[in-house]
Amino acid sequence: MQLNLATARLRKAIIVAVLLVCLGSALPCCLAQTPREVHVLAAADLQPAMPALAEAFEHASGIKLIVSYGSSSTLATQILNGAPADLFLAADFSFPETVVAAGLADTSAPIPYARGTLVLWARKDSPLQPLSQNTLREGKFTSLAIANPEHAPYGRAAVAALTWMKLYDQLKPRLVIAENIAQTAQFVESGNAQLGLISLTTASTDHFQQMGSFVRMPPDAYPAIRQCAVVMKKSDRRADAHAFLDWLRSPAIQWNLAKYGLDPAQ
Repeated sequence: MQLNLATARLRKAIIVAVLLVCLGSALPCCLAQTPREVHVLAAADLQPAMPALAEAFEHASGIKLIVSYGSSSTLATQILNGAPADLFLAADFSFPETVVAAGLADTSAPIPYARGTLVLWARKDSPLQPLSQNTLREGKFTSLAIANPEHAPYGRAAVAALTWMKLYDQLKPRLVIAENIAQTAQFVESGNAQLGLISLTTASTDHFQQMGSFVRMPPDAYPAIRQCAVVMKKSDRRADAHAFLDWLRSPAIQWNLAKYGLDPAQ
């Protein structure tokens, strides 16, 4: 009887010990498997580039980017109104500057990460082919899509370029205004506009290269499109958000931005 009792006690002790070991080893394992995620609000011009960049960054760091897109103005307004985000990637300097001015960023100025390029795009089956910068001057078209200059930096660049070419007043009645640069490209692709002033990031994708062709707008025709970012001061993922920005701004990645239609920040 005493032997059976001792054996039972031993078995109980062994079971408790095993459970403690399992729980002790399982807890750190579970914590290690908790996904590290950064919630990003990104300008619409980045939509063609971000999936590949996010995948490469996750492979390098284990940090997953959860990305939502929109015009820079719309995203900045969402942030100012309290929308949750860890990182804001804008298509210019001014909209992240409003976030800095509101005291919501963890830096005193926006952080540049790339420079954008404005191009004129049309479908390959367009009678306006082959395209040139003179296509706009010749005026043999009825509609030109641009992003809303009040919301989208590429829209501002489009207006500046047309003004520089002394064509804005003449072409204003033919403008088709899109909410953001992604929608601008959709308007031209779908045939709702004959021409579009879009981002090189979009025009450089395989799809848009197969569908149409583009010419770059004169670089002196519009102010430099300095794409900048801010990390949210109240984010509990600030370190991971800055890790992505540091990776994006590293020399190796900067010199590979050309494949996505972007130029290095500096």
